[in-house]
Amino acid sequence: MSQSVVKVDPEIMSGAPCFTGTRVPIQNLIDYLEGGDSIEEFLDGFPSVSREQVIAFLEEAKESVLARAV
Repeated sequence: MSQSVVKVDPEIMSGAPCFTGTRVPIQNLIDYLEGGDSIEEFLDGFPSVSREQVIAFLEEAKESVLARAV
């Protein structure tokens, strides 16, 4: 993947990691999933985030974890 779906900009949401092109913090997705909500429920609540962005973020997170495991 050439560009991350995560953007950190001190001018956007006080520098919280957000989905690129939105003002939606990544933490919101994590909170939804930890609370037992589905990706669909998250997307319904944050229509500026695409399903592709969510899947790309989860893939990036997976790759990061697996890279540290070796």
